[in-house]
Amino acid sequence: MSDDLFDGSAGVFRSSRAPLADRMRPRTIDEYIGQQHILGPGRLLRRSIEADRITSMILYGPPGTGKTTLARIVAGSTRSHFVTLNAVLAGVKDIRAAITEAEDRLKHHQQRTILFIDEVHRFNKAQQDALLPHVENGTVTLIGATTENPYFEVIKALVSRSRIFELQSLTEADLADVARAALIDAERGYGRRDVAIDDDALEHLVSTCNGDARSLLNALELAVETTPEGERVTLEVAAESIQKRAVLYDKEGDAHYDTISAFIKSLRGSDPDASMYWMGRMLYAGEEPRFIIRRMLIFAAEDIGLADPRALQVAVACAQAFEYVGLPEGRFHLAECCLYLATAPKSNSTYTFFDALKYVEDEQTGNIPNHLKDGSRDAKGLGHGDGYLYPHAYRNHYVGQQYLPDDMQGTYFYKPSDVGYERTISERLAYWRSRDEETDIKKRVDRYIERENGPSDGSVDAPESPNQ
Repeated sequence: MSDDLFDGSAGVFRSSRAPLADRMRPRTIDEYIGQQHILGPGRLLRRSIEADRITSMILYGPPGTGKTTLARIVAGSTRSHFVTLNAVLAGVKDIRAAITEAEDRLKHHQQRTILFIDEVHRFNKAQQDALLPHVENGTVTLIGATTENPYFEVIKALVSRSRIFELQSLTEADLADVARAALIDAERGYGRRDVAIDDDALEHLVSTCNGDARSLLNALELAVETTPEGERVTLEVAAESIQKRAVLYDKEGDAHYDTISAFIKSLRGSDPDASMYWMGRMLYAGEEPRFIIRRMLIFAAEDIGLADPRALQVAVACAQAFEYVGLPEGRFHLAECCLYLATAPKSNSTYTFFDALKYVEDEQTGNIPNHLKDGSRDAKGLGHGDGYLYPHAYRNHYVGQQYLPDDMQGTYFYKPSDVGYERTISERLAYWRSRDEETDIKKRVDRYIERENGPSDGSVDAPESPNQ
């Protein structure tokens, strides 16, 4: 009896000293703020909770969006037994123990078990495999919470047996409601305390915590607890309580890939403002600048190419300059390169290579024309290189002749755009290709005459071309 009393007293003490963010966790679905896209009236998840018809699910979203809180609401509203494991601390032994108890509970008491696993992405494949058959046969109903994309971090078999609910960062309006609820709640918040907070101080806390309710409540608690009772929480106090905006960014997670994707798509869309914003967001969050430079080097050839050949030069110069300068001044070189790439004309004509590569993969390899072969070794014996026309010996360093195998004549992979420098290339190629087609026709005529009347002199006039 004394041990129970001691444990109860300890629990009350811990509860009274718990952080504000923990004390203010919503206890019911009606207290829950935000995530209306999955918890609004009539939504599937809300109906499931209210009807106590929970199926296996994975709650996926950034920190501080209410995943664990939502699981606790389920625990408080279900007639099923609720078991919690943390994937950081639990192992296969803990999973098996929870499954054994769930089997006994179902067999002897006909009571279902809901197994909540926080940070489920931390379980390795073997641990996730150990769960699978028991989720599949209904021994347990799984609720997993993760900040990582479950389609990449959770085995496919578990994902296919679960509903995925994506939670989003809270809006500033949601966060303001969270803060106000904490200030007026007499039981768990500061409702019994004379707390006054300036509007600009509250706005600063809301805007700086970046959609994270836990971060907001932690900062609010620090601001209130360090302000003498009866005095107002000012903007200066709020600024000291949360000094730097928290940006969600994990170099190995979704935020990393999603942000660099937004950056590249903004460059491709020729939006310098968005491009600078996403690059600034990455650098602010601590992204490795060389990763950004590497992606700009790729972009310069992939998305600009010959529409502006200087783009690749600018990107290479940026890479070299950054190695000399480093941070923080190296950000000037990243910014210059970013702006140049965003505002340069665009062309993805370098994808021509993959068209040629696919042709090689799918079609029979054609013979190299004899006049293109290396004549330095066996010109006398096999006639290799015989008939090759040296372009520099002709006007404007061009002469029409066959360069592709016989069965590929008239095949064109490169189709330059009419944007930027490629417009000039397009005009030049159009002229050259027309001359090549004339030359090809003449050669066919010569071969016909040769068959009918004997060899012709085979002479080909050196064609003229635009002086470009």
